[in-house]
Amino acid sequence: MVKRRTDSCRRRVSMCLVAMCGSLLAIAQVPADSVNGKPHEMSGVTVTERRLPVSLTAGAPVQRMEKAELERMGALDVSDAVRHFSGVSVKDYGGIGGMKTVSVRSLGAQHTAVSYDGVAVGDCQSGQVDISRFSLDNVSALTLTIGQGDDIFQPAKALASAGVLSIETGKPDFGAASFRLAARVKSGSFGLANPSLFWAVRLGGKAGLSFYGDYLRADGIYPFEYVNGTRRIKAKRNNSDIQAYRGEANFYASLGDGQDLRAKLYLFHSERGLPGSVIYDNPYAAERLHGRNYFGQLNYEVSFSPKWKLKAAGKFNYVWNRDTDKEAAGMRDDRFRQTETYLTATLWSEPLRGLSFSLAQDFAYNDLSTTLSNCQYPERYTVLTALSAQYWHPVFRITASLLNTYITENVRTGTAADDRQRLSPAVSLSWRPLPSTAWRLRASYKDIFRMPTFNDLYYRLIGNTRLRPECTRQWNVGTTWGGRVSPVVETLDVSVDAYYNKVKDKIVAVPTMFVWKMSNVGEVETVGVDINVSAGIRVAKSMRLGLSGAYNFMQAEDVTDRDSKLWRNQIAYTPRHSGSGSLTWETPWVDVAYNVVFASERYRMPQNSADNRIRPYSDHSLSAFRTFRWGRHALRLQADALNLGGKNYEIVRFYPMPGRNYKFTVTYYL
Repeated sequence: MVKRRTDSCRRRVSMCLVAMCGSLLAIAQVPADSVNGKPHEMSGVTVTERRLPVSLTAGAPVQRMEKAELERMGALDVSDAVRHFSGVSVKDYGGIGGMKTVSVRSLGAQHTAVSYDGVAVGDCQSGQVDISRFSLDNVSALTLTIGQGDDIFQPAKALASAGVLSIETGKPDFGAASFRLAARVKSGSFGLANPSLFWAVRLGGKAGLSFYGDYLRADGIYPFEYVNGTRRIKAKRNNSDIQAYRGEANFYASLGDGQDLRAKLYLFHSERGLPGSVIYDNPYAAERLHGRNYFGQLNYEVSFSPKWKLKAAGKFNYVWNRDTDKEAAGMRDDRFRQTETYLTATLWSEPLRGLSFSLAQDFAYNDLSTTLSNCQYPERYTVLTALSAQYWHPVFRITASLLNTYITENVRTGTAADDRQRLSPAVSLSWRPLPSTAWRLRASYKDIFRMPTFNDLYYRLIGNTRLRPECTRQWNVGTTWGGRVSPVVETLDVSVDAYYNKVKDKIVAVPTMFVWKMSNVGEVETVGVDINVSAGIRVAKSMRLGLSGAYNFMQAEDVTDRDSKLWRNQIAYTPRHSGSGSLTWETPWVDVAYNVVFASERYRMPQNSADNRIRPYSDHSLSAFRTFRWGRHALRLQADALNLGGKNYEIVRFYPMPGRNYKFTVTYYL
C-alpha cells in the first residue's frame, strides 16, 4: 500500500514540475520602449523632496530598519532589533544561548516566515525558526511585512505566511577600492567573546566575492533573584553557555543584458546549554543541544525588457541536531536530521502602464529522520502557485494575489497524512485622498493557513495525522502620513493601523484517555491597534536628534467554547500592551542612543489565573559610540549598558533574563 502511495505521489509531483516549467517558458517577445521610434535625450531632473519610506506607502503594514538605523540604535543582534517592531512578540528563553522565535500579532511563530536574502528559511520539524543563529553584523536591512505586501515580484512562498521577516545582507560598496575589510570584536558580561571578520574583493568590473565569519562564546553564568510565593531566591543561571561558529560566502556577478547572479554558502555550528526552567527553587539544568546547519542557495534575475522580468532561485538546506540530557531514568540522546530542496521561479510582466502581473511557481521537498523509537521518516512534497496583479495610479494602488497550495506526504511506516489543496486570496489597497499631500489610507485582507508540522503529525504518541491546517483571516485598516514639518523637524512619519484576526482549527495538545494528542480544537479572535511614530530633528548644524516609538494594543482571546472556563481569556504569552522607544543624539564628538522595550502582564497558560500570571517588564538600554576616520580607514567604538533596571524579568515563564550587563565593541573598517 505504501509503495502504491509512493508511486502515485511521484506521478503527481512530476506532473506539477512539468506544468511549472511549461508555464514559465511561455514568454512572449515584447519590443523595447520607444518614443516616436527615435532615440531622444531627457532633460535633467532635480529631486528636492524626500522619498517616502515603504512603511508609509504600502497597502499593508510594513516596517523596515536599514543598517544606518540599526547602528544608530546600537542594536546588538537580530532579536534585539526585531523587538522594536510593533505587533511583534519575541520569545526569548533566557541567556545568550537561549532560543529566540518571532510571532506577529499573536498568531504564533509558525505563522511568521523568515527570509534570508530572498529565500525562505524552513523548518519542517517544528515550523519555528531560531533567529539567534543569524548575525546582525552582516545585515544591511530588516523588513517585517504583515499580510499582503506590495511587491509581487517574489516567490510564492513569500505569500504563504501571515507575516514575513526578511533579513537582507547587502552587496559591498567598493567605490574606487578593490576590496573591503571589516574586523569586529565584541566582549562583555558573562564571558562574552565575539570576534568577526568581513572581507570582500572585486573580481573585475562586474563581479565580487565576500566572506563573513564569526565565533561566539559565553559562559552565560549570571546571577538572578526569583520570587516563589513569599520566598525570594538568589541563585546563578547555569547551563546557559554557548559556543558557535558561523561562516558565509557570497558571489555576486552582473552578466550583462540585465542579468544578475548571486550565490551563497552558509554554515553554522553550535553547542549550547539549554538553561531550563527554574521551578521549585531548582535552577539545575543539564540538557545540551548540538546543532549544524548548512545551506547553499543560488539566485538569478534577468530583465528581458522594461516589461518582462524573470527571477529564479534554488536552495538545499541541511539541519542536524543532537539533544542530550541527564535525566533520573538515565542519559537521553536524541538526534534529528532534516533536509529541504527548494526551487522557485517568478515571471513578471507589465503589459500596460501601471498594470503588472506575476506568476510564481515553487516546489519544495522536505524529509525528517530521527533516532526516536517508531520514527516514521516522513517526506513532504509541496507545490505552490501564486498569481498576482497590481494596478498603480498616482492616487491609489491595489494589489491582489491568489495562492494555490498542494501538499502530499509519504512515510516509511504507519499512515501518512492526507493530501491537501487550498486556495488563499489576499488583497491590499493604498489610497491618497489628497494628491497634494503625503496622507494615505490603506486596507488589506489575507486568508492564509499554516500546515501542521512533522512534530504535530508524527511525533511519538502525541502526533495526529488527521490534523487540519490552522487557518487565519487577517483584516487591516490604517492611515499613514510623512513629511517635513519645519526646518527644525526635518522628518515626521506616522502610521496607525487597526486590525482584526480570526484563527480557526487552532492546533493544540489536548489530553485523551491515556496520552496527550494534537488536535484542531481552538479558535482565537484578535483585535488590536499598532501605532508607529518617528522624527528627525536638526538641533544644530552638526547635531541631530532622532526619535521613534511603537505601541501595540492586542486583545487576543480564546473564543472556542462559551461554556468553557477559557472563554474570552487572553491567549498565552500575549500582552495586551507592548511597545518600544528609541532616542538617538548625534553630535560631532559622540553619538548616544537610549532604547526601551516594554510589555504588560501575560499568562503562561490559556487560563488567566494568578498562578499563571507573568509580571510586566520594561528593558532599558544605553549605548554610546563614535567613529574615527583617517583616509580610507575608520575605527568605531561602542559601549552598551543593557537592562539598566537590573531586573530579572521573564519573557517566558520560569526563564529569568540577565540583569544589568555590559558590552563593548571595536570595529575597524578599510
